[in-house]
Amino acid sequence: MIFSAVLVLLAPASLPAAPPADASGDAYGVNPGDVLAVTVWKEEDLQRQVLVLPDGTISFPLAGDVRAAGRSVAQIRAELTERLSRFIPDPVVTVTVEQALGNKYYVLGQVQRPGEFVVGSHLDVTQALAVAGGLTPFAQANDIKILRREHGQLRAIEFRYGDIEKGKRLEQNIVLQPGDVVVVP
Repeated sequence: MIFSAVLVLLAPASLPAAPPADASGDAYGVNPGDVLAVTVWKEEDLQRQVLVLPDGTISFPLAGDVRAAGRSVAQIRAELTERLSRFIPDPVVTVTVEQALGNKYYVLGQVQRPGEFVVGSHLDVTQALAVAGGLTPFAQANDIKILRREHGQLRAIEFRYGDIEKGKRLEQNIVLQPGDVVVVP
């Protein structure tokens, strides 16, 4: 009996430590349309859900407008903590993504289920086509375009599905970004 208790107590110590949550440097980047939960410990008036506005900002009492789009929750938390510390001594701020509604992409044209989809994680073009049910028999598989807005300019990225099927030009199977539109003629 004593041996079992010692074994149970020592077992967790023998397991390797879990890596920090952000060890990969691949933290979720907040997007316009996402809903964040922001809480300040022991401050009931400072516990709320906030929507990331189309301009990429959130508004929070005492902190004002804070840029959120493209930043991790850790970066947003750090800025809120800094701003709130002017009014509250040593604030303990928590920020979580309640709904990742801004992380959307679109697949249009000759696919089985065209429409709007939410990116749960890093998703490449072939995965997006699979989520949309695959190509129809009428699809022009080698004329697919990914439309991406960068710095206010719309850019068309070519994608040749036939090359991917043959294991060629795999670099064209890019990871989609929020707002990308995959067009299958």
